[in-house]
Amino acid sequence: MLLTLGVFGLLAAAGVHVTPAAHVAAVVAAALVTWHELALPYRQWWKPHRNEVGTDLLFMVVVQMALPYLVSITVTIWLADLLRSSGLTVDTLWPHSRPVALQVVMMLLAADFGRYWLHRAFHHYQFMWSYHAVHHSPHRLYWLNVGRFHPFEKAVQLALDTLPFAVMGVGREVLGAYFVFYAVNGFFQHSNCDVRLGPLNYLISGPELHRWHHSEVIAESNNNYGNNLIVWDVLFGTRFLPPGREVGDLGLINRSYPAGFWKQMRTPFIPKLDKVPR
Repeated sequence: MLLTLGVFGLLAAAGVHVTPAAHVAAVVAAALVTWHELALPYRQWWKPHRNEVGTDLLFMVVVQMALPYLVSITVTIWLADLLRSSGLTVDTLWPHSRPVALQVVMMLLAADFGRYWLHRAFHHYQFMWSYHAVHHSPHRLYWLNVGRFHPFEKAVQLALDTLPFAVMGVGREVLGAYFVFYAVNGFFQHSNCDVRLGPLNYLISGPELHRWHHSEVIAESNNNYGNNLIVWDVLFGTRFLPPGREVGDLGLINRSYPAGFWKQMRTPFIPKLDKVPR
């Protein structure tokens, strides 16, 4: 995380626009996490099959790269600049004079608060869960399947992540650094990396916590909703990391839930497909 934020900072300081600078930093992170998965995997059998990689790569390109590029990074920065130049931003709601690093921390806390409750809603309400089930369909975790989201859910997430901060006129450097943290932690959170984060598991929503969120056991998966941070789970009693135990099977109750990209574009419209028993 520090290395990729450093890459982003150096590129931005050299005059590179924050959008390509953020994407370069994300590519560096993907390479490092891939190396970690290959060198120190959490579970050998979580290494993906070739057909999985192809499907997850399509999800990554369409849902995690193209859609965020259009909806969040590009559009948000453009909208923030437009609102600022038009005098329409609610500047008094954001501490623009504070250091960029502090503003990024504040944005992480604020955005994660909204995402925490949105994530809980996607688990609680059947209409929303039918879309979110796409993300819970894999039986193994590795960094590339972090992009396995239905576009409808991803668009809702991005709107909550970005539009409020554009209205407040948050600076492009802050937005760019936030998106780097968002991307890097997403890769790492979903990774098959063998790690022990210790006390950081009370701050960062990392792999050790997020694996339980993908448990097939609903009582276990309805926890650890944090997107980047786990602090809201700690405060609201949904942090789950049982000592001395390893997570069991991952995925949905329906072990035959369709796995292909185009099929998963249609699965939300098949009632309770995720709940078909083994």
